[in-house]
Amino acid sequence: MFDNPFSMVVAIVFIVTIGGILRARYSAGKDWKGNNVALHDPDTQRLRDEVKALKERVAVLERLATDNTSALDREIEKLRERDRA
Repeated sequence: MFDNPFSMVVAIVFIVTIGGILRARYSAGKDWKGNNVALHDPDTQRLRDEVKALKERVAVLERLATDNTSALDREIEKLRERDRA
């Protein structure tokens, strides 16, 4: 199968690379003991909350873009009141 040393080196490099990719993929967010560390990070939770708030705002904006103008005025006022609070 491996007629020369060069093809054997290429095969070894290929196998090690695939192993590294698989290890990185399946151990992402874990410490050396295998515990999930990213799930308990306060910054992660803050970012999740921020993404959720942004998704809600985008949903409101989509609704505003498709509604008539009187509904648009009401929604804009609701958003202004919410931002002031």
